[in-house]
Amino acid sequence: MLVAAAVCPCPPLLVPEVAVGAAGEVAGLREACLAAVGELAGVDLVVVVGTGERAGVWTEGGAGSFRRYGVAKAVRLPSGGVAGPELSPALTVGAWLLEEAGVRVPTHAVAVRPDTAPERLLGLGRGLAELADRVGLLVLGDGSARRSVKAPGYLDERAEGHDRAVALALAGADAAALAGLDAGLSAELMAEGRAPWQVLAGAAEGAALGGELRYEDAPYGVGYLVASWR
Repeated sequence: MLVAAAVCPCPPLLVPEVAVGAAGEVAGLREACLAAVGELAGVDLVVVVGTGERAGVWTEGGAGSFRRYGVAKAVRLPSGGVAGPELSPALTVGAWLLEEAGVRVPTHAVAVRPDTAPERLLGLGRGLAELADRVGLLVLGDGSARRSVKAPGYLDERAEGHDRAVALALAGADAAALAGLDAGLSAELMAEGRAPWQVLAGAAEGAALGGELRYEDAPYGVGYLVASWR
């Protein structure tokens, strides 16, 4: 059953070698993520959930790198080797967070397409929660990328309200609110976290967890939210 979850955004700027001169600008975000991820150390199994161009599952290890950002740095999931295809960018950030936080428990990873229907995501989450007696999720996804005129998707006046609603759901461990997120609106607002958040919603059904919001901001016009459920 699900006993803990860490919810983090997944910009590559979290990695100091990638951020270079901007590393200090995201120091608070990085610290919040590592604190949330560190709380997963006591579970039996961690499942990293993030988006990818293709759906995929890694159960025997997995590796990724930051070469696409011009950095010769590779990471791998804590358990196993490098079986399967390369981890998606989101899952690669997740593997880095686990490494930096010192979480060394058996780990699986799941990539979901951003356009996956809510019902399938909820069902996937329910299945993940049954994989071990004490399951922890590392859920990776950004809020809207339309929070300002300098954002990747330019400004949409609905973006801030969307992210605030997600923040309230994460703060209150409100799985029903996450399950009810509108896939069409999230797509319009370029909020790729919608799919991973709904996997969490399915996994958390009946778990009676509490929530703590650790970070909420949009420093580059993209909503970044960090939360702990336990």
